[in-house]
Amino acid sequence: MDIIAFDSHKRYTLVYATGDDGQPRDERRIEHAPGAIRNYLARFQPGSPVAVETIGNWYWILGEIEQAGMRPQLVNARRAKLLMGNANKTDRLDARGLNILQRNNTLPSVWIPPAELRDQRDLPRTRMSLVSQRSRIKNRIHATMAKYNLNAHCSDPFGKKGRAELRRLIKLLPEHTRFTTEILLAQVDQLDKQVELIDKRIEEVFVETEQLRLLRSMPGVGFVLGIVIMLEIGDVGRFASAGALASYSGTVPRIHASGGKTRYGKLRADVNRYLKWAFVEAASAVSIHRKTRPDRYASVLYGKIRARKGHQKAVGAVARHLAESAYWVLTRREEYKERGAKGSLPTRA
Repeated sequence: MDIIAFDSHKRYTLVYATGDDGQPRDERRIEHAPGAIRNYLARFQPGSPVAVETIGNWYWILGEIEQAGMRPQLVNARRAKLLMGNANKTDRLDARGLNILQRNNTLPSVWIPPAELRDQRDLPRTRMSLVSQRSRIKNRIHATMAKYNLNAHCSDPFGKKGRAELRRLIKLLPEHTRFTTEILLAQVDQLDKQVELIDKRIEEVFVETEQLRLLRSMPGVGFVLGIVIMLEIGDVGRFASAGALASYSGTVPRIHASGGKTRYGKLRADVNRYLKWAFVEAASAVSIHRKTRPDRYASVLYGKIRARKGHQKAVGAVARHLAESAYWVLTRREEYKERGAKGSLPTRA
């Protein structure tokens, strides 16, 4: 069997291939073109492992590896760099380092989602991006109105009822500020239409599966958030524990313990940001509606943490609870149960 490592970039891939015995077989640069990687791999034994890091263009590279009949290994680039321990960084050193990790069975590989799942993920991920853009523009409009002490007396100035009041206030702005604010408002309207189109496609593509139904039984998780969580988790069996899923989701704070003192820092950043967004959004929904469901464990948890550490920490705690809950409902294949109920979630160690 051959062992092949890729150090891929935007326009080219550097390849380093060896045999089982570690003897070099080939080392070259492949210029990116349709079929170039697939045709190159045809010279090696089918089923050979091919390591490629999680770079921005790994989707099509992975596809060509699979088409060539090889076994792709998607690599956590950050962990691989630490394991290689190279003082210097070059394409050749990176490719050779990955090859060594492959032969030593220490390659930090990650789960590869199926091609259909990779395609489906683009719907909620793009929706998330558009909603984020819309929120930033709305915040800018709010800030502009506040500069001139023009406040709409309604809960949502961008809603149907508040829009007329917002337009009236915009007319009171100075000439050039009014011009730019009207452009921003038009962008909000355009983003609204684009989000609606994606929502419609999501409703057409996804049906209420058992997995989605279980996720929607959790507090704060609706159809869209359930879709995001379901697609980003994929196979829940790849996580060893509820804590592992929570860590992957970015809902576990950093811990610094030394000299008998423990300090908890911010939530990690090098995580699946889509899952993190989904669980934080669900936790925020819990905080908004906590008074209508005060008996819920998530509502009690939010109130307890908020009283001591504030809103942001409380939302983070609820997001972690929901991430761990997602693991249990999918693993047990049972709907979410409140703490204290028979068969409820295990207590965190």
